[in-house]
Amino acid sequence: MAWISSPTQVVAQIVPDATLPNPSVVQLQGTTNRIVGGTQAGANLFHSFKQFDVSTGTVAYFDQNPAIANIFARITGSKPSSVNGLIQANGSANLFLLNPNGILFGPNAQLNLGGAFLATTANSILFPDGKVFSATPSSQSAPLLSINRPLGLIFNNNPGPITQRSD
Repeated sequence: MAWISSPTQVVAQIVPDATLPNPSVVQLQGTTNRIVGGTQAGANLFHSFKQFDVSTGTVAYFDQNPAIANIFARITGSKPSSVNGLIQANGSANLFLLNPNGILFGPNAQLNLGGAFLATTANSILFPDGKVFSATPSSQSAPLLSINRPLGLIFNNNPGPITQRSD
């Protein structure tokens, strides 16, 4: 008996969840994962994913209204995110990537954004009006979304690491 194996190509896994009033949608277009939908509150756009991995040669493209000032993307699953491809957004929006389980940026990770980028292993983002956008949303209440700019980050006891690998 012989075992024949061929290398498996890893593709980007960007899997939305259903925790927002208007869920995120990922449309695969060749090697580009076009991310649309999400829930808007003022000039803020909120996205929520079970998994957010971008492999080499693939693109995670946040395609939103150019009037959006801030994009908040949370990962609610239990695994760290791996970014080894391109994260891109149209317009001049700032992008906040929140995964309390960790984020690994590989040697091929790239950003193409018109605004600032914040990657964090915090559990939640706090807004001045007291609202919180958490990576562990409660199933008993609707997500609290804010039109304000973020005020700070909330960390649980054991946040995951953020790692950058250049080899």
